Amino acid sequence: MPLMLDNAVPVDLNDVDDLFGDGVGLSLPDRSHDRPLSLKVDDVRSRGCCQTIAWSKSGTVATITPDGQFLQLRFLRCDPADGTWDLSKPTTCELIKGSSGIPLVHLEWGSTNIPELAIIDAVGRVVIVSFSISLNHPFITRKYDTDSIDDANAVVGAHWLAVAPQNQQKSYNIMYGPATRNGNAYQYESSFVHAGGPSHPHSSKSALFCVTISGMLKMFWSQNNNRMEETTMELESVNSLDELVTHAALASDKRYLLVAVATSSKQLRLLKIEIQWGGPGSQPDKNPLPQNARLSPSLVEKHLAATTWLQTGPGDASNDASMAELSHLHVLPSIIDNTGKSTVSPMIIAIRTRTPTSGSYQTAQTIIDRWEAVSEQRHNLHPAFEQLGNRRNSEVTEQTAYTRLRKLEPITINKVLISFQPAQFGKLLVLTMSDGTVEYRDRFTFEEVYATEDTNKVMNLRQVGWNFGEEGSCQQVAFSPTHCSMVQMSDEGKIKWCKLQYPLGDIGNSFQEVRYGATIAGLTVAAASALWHQANYDDLLAIVAPYTSKRRFIHDWITEIIKVLKIQVDYSEELHHDLLMRNTPLQSCLSFMNSLGFKGETHPRTFQGKFAMIDLNVRNVVVLITLAINTPVTVREKMSPLDEHEVVEALAGCAKWSLDLLSWLTDSLFSLMNDSEFIARLEPKRFGEVTPYLQKRNDVSLHLLLSSSSRSFLICVCRRIAHLESLSERAIEFYRGQSANMDQTGGPKMSNPKLQQAYQKMQHITTSSLVKVADFEKLLNVLGGDVRQAYQAFLPNMIKSSSQNPQGKQIDLAVKAAQVQVELSMLLAAGPPAPFLPVIKKFFSKELPAFRALCDPSKLFFANYDLLGVQDDESSLARNGSRFVYVDLFKRVEMKLGAQQWRRCTRCACVMEDVFGSRPGYTFVLGQQRKCACGGLWALLPKGKLIL
Repeated sequence: MPLMLDNAVPVDLNDVDDLFGDGVGLSLPDRSHDRPLSLKVDDVRSRGCCQTIAWSKSGTVATITPDGQFLQLRFLRCDPADGTWDLSKPTTCELIKGSSGIPLVHLEWGSTNIPELAIIDAVGRVVIVSFSISLNHPFITRKYDTDSIDDANAVVGAHWLAVAPQNQQKSYNIMYGPATRNGNAYQYESSFVHAGGPSHPHSSKSALFCVTISGMLKMFWSQNNNRMEETTMELESVNSLDELVTHAALASDKRYLLVAVATSSKQLRLLKIEIQWGGPGSQPDKNPLPQNARLSPSLVEKHLAATTWLQTGPGDASNDASMAELSHLHVLPSIIDNTGKSTVSPMIIAIRTRTPTSGSYQTAQTIIDRWEAVSEQRHNLHPAFEQLGNRRNSEVTEQTAYTRLRKLEPITINKVLISFQPAQFGKLLVLTMSDGTVEYRDRFTFEEVYATEDTNKVMNLRQVGWNFGEEGSCQQVAFSPTHCSMVQMSDEGKIKWCKLQYPLGDIGNSFQEVRYGATIAGLTVAAASALWHQANYDDLLAIVAPYTSKRRFIHDWITEIIKVLKIQVDYSEELHHDLLMRNTPLQSCLSFMNSLGFKGETHPRTFQGKFAMIDLNVRNVVVLITLAINTPVTVREKMSPLDEHEVVEALAGCAKWSLDLLSWLTDSLFSLMNDSEFIARLEPKRFGEVTPYLQKRNDVSLHLLLSSSSRSFLICVCRRIAHLESLSERAIEFYRGQSANMDQTGGPKMSNPKLQQAYQKMQHITTSSLVKVADFEKLLNVLGGDVRQAYQAFLPNMIKSSSQNPQGKQIDLAVKAAQVQVELSMLLAAGPPAPFLPVIKKFFSKELPAFRALCDPSKLFFANYDLLGVQDDESSLARNGSRFVYVDLFKRVEMKLGAQQWRRCTRCACVMEDVFGSRPGYTFVLGQQRKCACGGLWALLPKGKLIL
């Protein structure tokens, strides 16, 4: 009988048979190892500043190439072929270049309206560029030529100061939301958030702070002559020969700058920095500096508190070598709580991450340590001595406040955290993981929010079921200004754009359906915040583009935005139109309509889009002409734009475009007057068919006249053209007199023939129009008077007969509110109210026939309107597509693609030549075209290209 031991025992146990005889492995699975992520985590541990992707307030996505040698610039842009949105191809910035030995390592955007970007290399040299004209073509404002090449200057923390409020009496921000459901409607809350913190004395400027590895604090700031200067200070609280600063974080808090620093000896210190812009001892709060005062800032440091950032014990399960390394450091300023009654203390956030390593069975993990900077009272004497002093009737011992760092419970996440940033003015924290997932946490409790569906109180689209559907492995992310999309940098350095989307099917078609209303509410909160803070919102347009086919989607969304922001839309009583021209929120609403109605250059615009496009262009022309002929007093002594031929030629182009528009409008109205199908609908029983019929024809001419805001735009343009006609006549008369004097005296010929030719061109355009602007303005004024009378006739009776039965002053308020609703409806290209029927019938039966007698209808019918881009029949679109001719938005002349470079609007795809002014007047007027007519930003196209 054989012994059992004769057979060898399989001690390796690589596998055993399962129940059915198949081999089953027993070894533990090795955790997936992401080497590029591990290298990136090692980078952030050793270098506090290494963010190589960043998204600006105006919409530029800046990235550093994986080799650290080049800066690349991207932006969201609408494709002119079909109106779809995507991230542009990269533009490599030629102004700065890293090297293999000294790579570019960090990007930091400022918050100024003209964006500034700081690019920092591995040895702490700082280049600052400004994007004053286009999203992808900056101008350098600070070079690093004079910066020394020294590893001790490597930057471990960077921060731009917030921009001071333009109105110092209103030093607050407005936060919109949440939207609370009330039946089938939403009511929108808003709250004020104090805009505290130090700022540059000039309201349009900022300053960059950097903390170096050797403990130096540097401030880069702009002098009153726009020259960049530098102020440095050695941080005495952290400077020593035996330790280095590994990470630093900065934040503005009340009048000071909070600086948290972590050192190589695992010390964590909190400092307070005061900026004395007028020099040592100056107090700008009590004695504000004049805008033109020369600055000589001084920095004053105060140590607040210290602790160690590694406070784990030997029994801690997470106490391994990788978790003893700091990855990220942040400092959150004090903030008023949600009750508005108490202030929550500043907080330091230290983040430690662990990635799975090869051969290890440890999981990915992130530990978030938190310390509250608590202010407490400290007695100067021991209590026993204080009691002794009290017995002797001595004065009460003074107490001084001191700050200590109170450790809070750490938060553990079983993922690798790659991004931590505040939102909603610090009340919300956005955490992004290496797998592309995003968490939102409350600033006060650090509890996760927006994780479950809540359509009753909407602050974020995540609550309605929206998510970033294209999440994937990434090393770094940057969020858009609206936080509704993000760009991810993959392990290979590739850039991918991810936007919020709704994965649960159809959202519905009206407010009667819960998800439809909640989606509109979430989009409205996001849009209102972006409009108020003048941030780029193009990703919102990309997100909602798939829903524009829904009949009322655009109408409902714009209505909610106007309600939240209280945007004025009723200009039926306005005699002066300055407020209309300054109404930039209204311009933004028209920009929404224009963008969402654009389906590509060879496709007709929607009715709403066409209406908005015309309004935006009329507004742009009026603004340019107004600024050219009414130069601000502050610069009038330095320049006179009307004495420069380039300006006059541009104004002549604006005049030609405007007169073509009036001619086209007149021809369109005449066409309606002769259209029996249209006239037949001007009856009470068929009046509801008028707007659908006009929408079928895509004819916006009547709506442009009925809406008080667009009618006011047209009145403005009539007056500006009349002014240009008078101006050109005076100029020609002057030149005639000058020429006569030269002939008599035999003097030299005039020195500026180009200027005379420009005025001659302007006079020819304004005097040879097919429509006289004075007659057209009279037509508009008569119609406006009839509309006002109609309001006065039907609105009070309608209000009095309503179920609410208002009394006294309430009637006036209700009438005004009802009038605003009518104007809002017409602004959004909906139908006019039934009481407007007599006004419209009178217009087509009396005013328009009388106006027709002053014109030549045949010339209007056969006139060329290519300059306007409003003809959208198939033959016109095909002809324009084959001509490859575009209209310069600034000069209003046709141009073909050639050797010159063009700028293209990233939102509406308009173009203009990339020109620069060599004379002050032209530079001033050209500066007003820093943005497109729709409010979108320009991108500089490569020579001979139409898209990036």
